Amino acid sequence: MARRLFFVPDVERGFAKLHGEEAKHLSRVLRVEPGHVYELSDNTQKYLGKVIEANKESVRFEILETMPVERETPAIHLYVAIIKFEYFEWGIEKATELGVDRIVPVHAARTEQGLDKAVAKRLERWRRIAVESSQQSRRAFLPELGECTRFADVAANASGKRVILDETRQGQRLAALDRAADPISLLIGPEGGWTDSERALAAANGWIPASLGPRILRAETAWLAALAILRS
Repeated sequence: MARRLFFVPDVERGFAKLHGEEAKHLSRVLRVEPGHVYELSDNTQKYLGKVIEANKESVRFEILETMPVERETPAIHLYVAIIKFEYFEWGIEKATELGVDRIVPVHAARTEQGLDKAVAKRLERWRRIAVESSQQSRRAFLPELGECTRFADVAANASGKRVILDETRQGQRLAALDRAADPISLLIGPEGGWTDSERALAAANGWIPASLGPRILRAETAWLAALAILRS
């Protein structure tokens, strides 16, 4: 059985510690005891750690060894138009499992009114979802959760190969995309799709249109389908 993985704030002088809700979960639910061994990550490196002290306030580990780990390539930066938060949060969970490196909520023309203003209050919750999903899927590096960004700013400033999913099925299939570039910035629209002016702005800034096929997918389904293709 694979060892469970946990994220620790830092590793210092061969030791690491978890506290707060994470420590309570380990001690009360998982019933960790001194001598139990887990994988740990400080988001820069992965370690093998042995529990040397455990209670509801904190769990302390002794680092036994540094484990080999490499980041997946290409890096995938996911720029996604804001949708209803229950679906957005489900998308964060699944995108994290599929290996996304960065998620940025985008205020698009057809974003439901008011959702963009509420993003800042949700970011901490979304980051917690990403941590839990990373631990469940045993990935060594957390995805970055960015602040809400206007479509025009994303169109002008995203890095790497720029790809915009287009429900009009313009451009090539995403599966045929050359994935040699690092990173790939992938832009996915809201319910209702992109406006003509957004398509024009993306084209003017060098975004490549791509399609997932003949069907029109829900926004959060498109996240998963696109990431599964890019990570295959």
